[in-house]
Amino acid sequence: MIWYLLYPFRGTTEVPALAPTHPLRRVLTRYGRYAARHVLATLLISVALTLILVYPCPFLYSDDFTTGASNVPHHVWTDAQPLDEGSISEPDVIMRSVWVHGSYMKALDKEVLLGALELQDEILGPTKNFDPRQPSDSVVAVVPNANSDLDPADRDRFHVVNGLTNESWFFHSPLQYWCCDAEKVSSDPDILATVNEGKSRSTSVNVTLRHSIVFSGKRFEDRRLVAADALVITLIHLRNSPVGRQWERKAKTLAARMADKWTIIPPDGRSMSSQLYEFQFRPVSAQDSVLLVVAYCLMAVYFILTLSKIRALKSRAGLIITMLIQIMASMASSFTVCAILKVDLSKIPYAAYPLVVFAISIENSFRLINAVIMTSPNHSTSYRIGEAFGETAHVAVASRVQNLLLLWLLSKMTFTGVSAFCTFAAIAILLDFVYLSTFFLSVLSIDVQRTELSDALDKAMATANHKSTPPIKGRQTWTDAIIRGNIALSTRVAGTIVMVGFVLMAQWHFLENEGLATILGRAMKLSWKQTGKAPKSSLLIDIHQARSPTSWLRLQDHETAREVINIVKPWAHSYIARVYDPLIFVMKGADRMPRNGERLFLPAVYDFIHHELHRLIVSVLVCVCLVWLFMNYLLWDELAEAKRDTGEDEDPLLSVKTLSEGHLLDVAMLTACRDGHLVSAGLDRIIQVWDIRTGSRSRVMSDPDRPEENPFPILGMAASYDSNWLALLSPQRVLIWDLWEHQWAKSIHVDMVGHRAELIFFSDERRTTPTGTLPSLNIVRRNGTMLEVKFDEERVKEYVVCRTPLICAVPMQEKSSGSPVAPQSSILTVSRRSCIHQVTKHDDVWVSDELKFPTREEKDVQAVIPIAACSVYLIARLQTVDVVDFKSSKIIHTFHTEPMQPRSLKHLRSSSRQAHCGSAGLASLTLAYVSSETGDCVLQTYLALDEDSAICFCDPVSPKTETCCVLSSTRELKRRVKDPGNWETLLNGSIVGVRMKPLQGGKGHSTSPTLTGLRRRAAAVPKKHHSTSQRDRWEVWVMSQLETQENNETRPLWAEEEEEEGRDTEHLIISSLGPIVKVGGSSAAVGFGDTIKVITVGHERFDDNPADRFGEDLINLTNRRRKTTTGTSRSKVSPFAAAQGHRAE
Repeated sequence: MIWYLLYPFRGTTEVPALAPTHPLRRVLTRYGRYAARHVLATLLISVALTLILVYPCPFLYSDDFTTGASNVPHHVWTDAQPLDEGSISEPDVIMRSVWVHGSYMKALDKEVLLGALELQDEILGPTKNFDPRQPSDSVVAVVPNANSDLDPADRDRFHVVNGLTNESWFFHSPLQYWCCDAEKVSSDPDILATVNEGKSRSTSVNVTLRHSIVFSGKRFEDRRLVAADALVITLIHLRNSPVGRQWERKAKTLAARMADKWTIIPPDGRSMSSQLYEFQFRPVSAQDSVLLVVAYCLMAVYFILTLSKIRALKSRAGLIITMLIQIMASMASSFTVCAILKVDLSKIPYAAYPLVVFAISIENSFRLINAVIMTSPNHSTSYRIGEAFGETAHVAVASRVQNLLLLWLLSKMTFTGVSAFCTFAAIAILLDFVYLSTFFLSVLSIDVQRTELSDALDKAMATANHKSTPPIKGRQTWTDAIIRGNIALSTRVAGTIVMVGFVLMAQWHFLENEGLATILGRAMKLSWKQTGKAPKSSLLIDIHQARSPTSWLRLQDHETAREVINIVKPWAHSYIARVYDPLIFVMKGADRMPRNGERLFLPAVYDFIHHELHRLIVSVLVCVCLVWLFMNYLLWDELAEAKRDTGEDEDPLLSVKTLSEGHLLDVAMLTACRDGHLVSAGLDRIIQVWDIRTGSRSRVMSDPDRPEENPFPILGMAASYDSNWLALLSPQRVLIWDLWEHQWAKSIHVDMVGHRAELIFFSDERRTTPTGTLPSLNIVRRNGTMLEVKFDEERVKEYVVCRTPLICAVPMQEKSSGSPVAPQSSILTVSRRSCIHQVTKHDDVWVSDELKFPTREEKDVQAVIPIAACSVYLIARLQTVDVVDFKSSKIIHTFHTEPMQPRSLKHLRSSSRQAHCGSAGLASLTLAYVSSETGDCVLQTYLALDEDSAICFCDPVSPKTETCCVLSSTRELKRRVKDPGNWETLLNGSIVGVRMKPLQGGKGHSTSPTLTGLRRRAAAVPKKHHSTSQRDRWEVWVMSQLETQENNETRPLWAEEEEEEGRDTEHLIISSLGPIVKVGGSSAAVGFGDTIKVITVGHERFDDNPADRFGEDLINLTNRRRKTTTGTSRSKVSPFAAAQGHRAE
């Protein structure tokens, strides 16, 4: 709601997104990463904190208000509230009282009790064995003269037990524990035992003699009364009661007669000042119950709808349980804190407390979960949690500050019961954020870290919801948008609306018989007048009362109010009383100086410390140990891995691994296998197969004397889908290397007629080809022809693709729909004259069709880039990019770009989402290319207008539904990277590059012009000079969050640990980089002289399938040294099967 209030200043209602460099976001992100990295410690701290705050709750609350514990909320509305004098004409009853003090906190001494009994009998008449009941046929009482005293019989006839009239009266006194008998008081051997045993005794009118109404300044220990500061004798009478007049008259004379024995305040015995109070005891009505049920149902529906939008599958049950535990812990902890702070929560029905905490808590939890899901799944868990917490925590803090301010304002304008509820809600808001930042954050980290839950999150990034959604006809209504969660109102203000709405409803409940104007007027007067009033304590300072009369009056529990209401207004739920200031008697010679100050907390808190503290400590230790053991059992492997990553203060976004000692000369070609293996070919005619995870390698053995085992010179390489076979293309042969058996498998003669291969890939026949059978190999030559090599049949078929030499060829595989038949593969080609052909296999024959686009001229076509997940592909021209539907071959949109360098266009796409029409869409699409004017890498990111919607690739002229976000209605974000060097897009949504840093001031170690392009051994150069120049001149950059990140992050290409180990002593001097290729979903491998640098953004997991994680299912192509990539060489890495083991040397 705060963002709506700030609209005049900000001009928007959107939640502000802090830049990654903002100090607050950096602090929150750092904390989130630290908590996720030390997840076990964070969880144990949160568990210990929860137990410390939750365990005392049952010991601090009780149904028995006389035990010194807080009163448990019931299913009633209760309050004791002062009223303005002009609010009513006549009160229902009048309350007068006498307070009797002895020495400080010694009101239960027999001398004080006997003196109080004497005063009581002087004012009311004899009360020994008081029993005012009269026979039904007794004489009707006659109102005596105003100045005459009542005899006991006449006095008793006016008692309310004999019928409610305008002259009725009744009283309660602590002396009724002894039936107002002086002999019983004198002979009582244990005053405290009598008082504690008689706390449930009732008077003749069924008013329970609770300690709260007959004593003031009580002290409890072990749930028993051990001391009191004052005896309270209270008279309650109606306005025409003769007993009330007698009380007033005798109090004046008593002050004069007892002056030698008592100090009386006021000295003349006249209690002139008074205050109107309203006492309420209103049971929850059927209407209230219905409203509460409706509110809980609406919150449940809101919870379920919001939960259904979360794209985590297997972790939903765990997240629900975690959120419910967090809400219950917040509520119980808030009750504990309120009890410690003496906040009385018994005035509001107990059913209201969970509702507000639930409404406030879930919106921030859902926001954090969605932020974690939107981070790249290939980053480390701590990075994902840290980024999500840094992105959302400031919103949670701002909303809590907003709610705290609202609660503070409401507490100043409401009754004490509602004000206490506001205090509870404020404490719950703060504690909920604490639990969100510790308990929920740690459990969420564990959920992401665990394999099965991580898979659920990862698949959510790649898999659209396959449930059939009927087309939405017509314009979407505002209410439907709220229900679907497509506007911020349903998520950003739900908790605030519930909180403020319930506070206002509770305030209205206490004033339901008033008009609206009266309610508003009384509320304003109630709050602001109260805040400015000072307690009337000028005459009471010297006697040091343990509790003031006003404070004592507000402590009266709701059960007493209910009993009095049943007496004076049995048909109502409240009564208004005029309460006169008490007449105070202090025994002469009493020591009123307090020996100990008033206790800060409730007696139940001290009882808990004395009797339960050791149990609490043991319980916390036992529970923490059990959680520690359980988490070590549950996450033994993840925790072991996490310990290896805790060396730095923050998880590095970029990590670089060096694969060395495999080549003697430069690496010229690279290709990646699906199982985490990398194949490299060097100018030294050595081919190595690397295991990236371990750095081990195995060599492809070649024999120059045997043509069938000599692949050199190599024109291209390709790995099969199942990572069993490696194809090596030479000018006259195709050779197959068995990656399992480490031996040559096949060799077939092919004639490349002097042309290089524009494309080489294995057919994706993994679902129909028996295990161990070689799939066919497809080779597209630059002269416009295509070869299909069938190894099982040992024959080569040749097809004509285009009559013009080709400049680009890419595979295009239609997205699989779950059929056991392999998805159909096609090839898209671009020729020098800008014609585009689609080559499709029909009945075991490849057929080439030229694609015509009537609305576009056939010129300036540089490349085609497939987006298989959405069945579209991109046509890159000089300054435009066409988006073409694969099935209809129709241009559905054209993006405008800066002038692009030829074949520099690449694309990045987000996870697949289901569009409103039911088709597959994307959350975002990024075009990356190098500007031919500036040389910068330009990133144009297109997003749906609504963050929860998807970009639909349907025809914008005739969309399937009006709610589809077509490409023409997207919003654009533009980023630039200066001097990008060699760069590549990754499947996890990041862009990584390697570049040479510019020399500062022309100084430094640069290569001589006469040696540019030459390679020399490091031994010819002094070690220190060489290592410094290599390390300082090259750096790695990355853009990992294209939607929010403004600047790229960098790190040196040479790691410090490599320098320490001396690995750089055998490297060659490098003036330019070699080939670059994607590996897995988060890594790229680049040739760096005779070594290979594997750059990883976040964490790479080769045991997962990038197709499942990122929705990408493309063929890996060979990348050559010193050749600009086309953007179509997208590698597909399969899970690294444990059965394969390590095949390295």
